[in-house]
Amino acid sequence: MLGEERQMRERTKTVQIGNVAIGGGHPVAIQSMCNTKTEDWHSTVDQILRLEKAGCEIIRVAVPTMEAAEALREIKSRIHTPLVADIHFDYRLAIAAMENGADKIRINPGNIGSEERVRAVVEKARERQIPIRVGVNSGSLEREILEKYGGVTAEGLVESALGQVKLIEKMDYRNLVISIKSSDVLMCVKAHELIAQRTDYPLHVGITEAGTVYSGSIKSAVGLGIILHEGIGDTIRVSLTGDPLEEVKAAKQILRTLGLRKGGVEVVSCPTCGRTRINLIPLAGEVETLAEEFDDLDGVKVAVMGCVVNGPGEAREADVGIAGGIGEGLLFKKGQIVCKLPETELLPALKLELEEMRRERRK
Repeated sequence: MLGEERQMRERTKTVQIGNVAIGGGHPVAIQSMCNTKTEDWHSTVDQILRLEKAGCEIIRVAVPTMEAAEALREIKSRIHTPLVADIHFDYRLAIAAMENGADKIRINPGNIGSEERVRAVVEKARERQIPIRVGVNSGSLEREILEKYGGVTAEGLVESALGQVKLIEKMDYRNLVISIKSSDVLMCVKAHELIAQRTDYPLHVGITEAGTVYSGSIKSAVGLGIILHEGIGDTIRVSLTGDPLEEVKAAKQILRTLGLRKGGVEVVSCPTCGRTRINLIPLAGEVETLAEEFDDLDGVKVAVMGCVVNGPGEAREADVGIAGGIGEGLLFKKGQIVCKLPETELLPALKLELEEMRRERRK
């Protein structure tokens, strides 16, 4: 199946967004969006740098004002990831965003206005060879499409997006990316299945307005998991009501789970039961945080188990792990017990083991 997925993605065109290539079989790129005021470029840069460190590869910012468009110049000069400008309604903001360093713009041509205004945006994009992401979601469908399909449907989303694309193609511009999003997971899946059969433009995928970090991550994992497993999608965003860092973490985990992304330590932990004699839940969280420091240890699996009875045995496939007891625990490697330690020394001992693995790999 992985071969079929790759073949599907290889069918899309390659589009260059700053220093990141998407489509054409390139790795699925992780995108997020700042929740700072773009006009406050200091705060926006700070957030982007934290997102970069977490693994974000493309960053989008809102451009609702001319001041925000002009702030892109300062932002772009201080970051390392491609910068996407999110534009609604005012075509002049799209033009200004490109003039101030945006590597891609996101527009819905339907709300930009007249064809002449769309053409002005396209001509500026052509001049600077900047990709345009045509974005349509369930809340922005044209009235005639809603009437045709009796409401929001997957077919309507696809028809709207391809209609907007056709308008830009008439202007002889094909440096495009498409996104069609819905908060309805199964509708979103169907829409992506339909559009993947009808276009070879790269697709940015996501479940829009997914929800809080908890519910939104679950909805996104289900929807994006299906879409990506079918070989559809060239960039992804996990849209969450919360810190954008959580979006990046969730996206990385989705891609790793599907085998579409390598890198970093995988943490497995037991669900706890009546045998647990250690404060496992916060310990597992601390191990997960520790693992983020070792993102260069590709393929390493760390186990956090609640008891010493069968912890090392159940986690035999883990490279290294800890299992708790009453005020103490075990450090084990490949299912073999290394030593017994007080509970407070388990996390430091685990960190030392990971540091040793890093040193061995660097030799």
